[in-house]
Amino acid sequence: MNASPKTKRAAVYARYSTDLQNDQSIADQITLCAGYAERNGYRVVNTFEDRAVSGASIHGRSGIQALMRAAFDRQFDAVITETLSRIGRNQEERHYIRNRLNFQGVDLITPSDGIVTAMVDGMRGIIDEQYLTDLKGTIRRGMAGLVRQGKSAGGRCYGYRPAHRIESGEVIRGDLEIVEAEAEVVRRIFREYADGRTPRKIAHDLNRDAITPPRGRTWNASTINGCPKRGTGLLRNALYVGRLEWNRVRMIKDPDTGKRVSRPNPPDEWHITSVPRLAIVPTDLYEAAQARKAEMTRVQPHKQRAPKRILSGLLRCGCCGGGMSTKGNDKSGRVRLECSNARENGTCLEPRTFYLDQVENTVLNGLRAELKNPQVLSEYICEYHAERRRLASKAVRNVTRLERRRGEIDREVERLVNGIAKGIGNPNVLGDRMNEILAERGKIEAQLEAARAKPTVVALHPAALKRYEQQLANLQDSIGKVVETGDQKLTVAIRDLVETVTVQRHPTERGQVQVEITGRLNALLGDEAFPNGRVWSGKSSGGIVGSGGGI
Repeated sequence: MNASPKTKRAAVYARYSTDLQNDQSIADQITLCAGYAERNGYRVVNTFEDRAVSGASIHGRSGIQALMRAAFDRQFDAVITETLSRIGRNQEERHYIRNRLNFQGVDLITPSDGIVTAMVDGMRGIIDEQYLTDLKGTIRRGMAGLVRQGKSAGGRCYGYRPAHRIESGEVIRGDLEIVEAEAEVVRRIFREYADGRTPRKIAHDLNRDAITPPRGRTWNASTINGCPKRGTGLLRNALYVGRLEWNRVRMIKDPDTGKRVSRPNPPDEWHITSVPRLAIVPTDLYEAAQARKAEMTRVQPHKQRAPKRILSGLLRCGCCGGGMSTKGNDKSGRVRLECSNARENGTCLEPRTFYLDQVENTVLNGLRAELKNPQVLSEYICEYHAERRRLASKAVRNVTRLERRRGEIDREVERLVNGIAKGIGNPNVLGDRMNEILAERGKIEAQLEAARAKPTVVALHPAALKRYEQQLANLQDSIGKVVETGDQKLTVAIRDLVETVTVQRHPTERGQVQVEITGRLNALLGDEAFPNGRVWSGKSSGGIVGSGGGI
């Protein structure tokens, strides 16, 4: 049983998000809620707060997350907050929070509404979410006005810094000024690119010269190149030639992660303003760089074809995890491999070079060993699906049971509502019962959601397994011929089995290469399965694989 009202424990939650508020706002909210608690017989046992954090998402709010953990530990009986908008402005997430609190027997209270009901939360939620939408529109209109005046709408741009000034006692924001040291780096990048140097070579030299990048620890080719659709990258920044472009992208918050994701806007929604005072790069140099970039990004028809080799795009460096690419041929004509990070920015700590044919042969030898007995693999698949079908059948029965109980609860809720409306029975008793069954329904809804999220089972006909068994046998016989013949069908078959190949020196055997093959069998299992994290070394086996080794 709950403690009497005079001994009920309460937690206070406070939050502010905009620069129009400060730490004093937190103190004022706590004082207001503590006063309400004292007047209504609650004892405040803890306070939780989030400072300068948006209420649009629960992600990144350590205070609300700590509050939920404490609620599940039953450390208090009620949560008091100034308004429901402090809990959050997103209806979906606020409903999630209130449901979990109710399930733990914790009331959500505001001084103006008292104990928050589903109806109050729903009405307030619509208002709060619409406020957030209107606020975004107001902010964007203000930002568009700044751009029309040739001012910055926010964000850090390499080569510039804010230049606030005071006029008539008021701080004027939005102006930028050129940082000459960074501007010279920008001009250097444009000159070298226009002269024919590649972005990766430019990035390598900038890292060698210990020049601080715009963000992160190192320069990369992507920092210079950027993304064509989003207009990012130093070489695409029109501000360097005195043209301020805004609203090329919009930011959307991912509801699953709380992270902001950019989406390109159509050109007719862009805002473009001329700001010649902010030009860093001469117009002719900027145009020369854009012309070279347009030429380099034009894809030739003869280059639009499948990967040239069986492991193209699958190789990873065992030292830094970066991709690997070819590095020309040695005197005997053998193709060499190197880490892309070592080439592009010089950040790989062990920039080893390997022979491509030795890596390919080591991988093929590992696959051949895995496929030695196709019958065993087929039996594994049969057993796997039998177990999946059994679990799916159990899940269906569980869903049926939960749906039946939810129907019983819905009918009882209807009876209770009718009883309260007609004045039948004690309203306090009926209200307590209503809270109990609504909490149970919330738990059932969560269980149903989890049960329905389970993947469905794909039943395979025995003839399909038989064909796959034969295909594996054929693939095993043909693996040794892939490198020699270059058969594209065999290459595709092998790439379907392999997800990544991590290459590194053998830890104990001098002059040998070691590969870790991580693969999948999605066509039949739908999950990552084969070969899952197998490690093979480049030793000779059956006359097919030569000694693997670094140069």
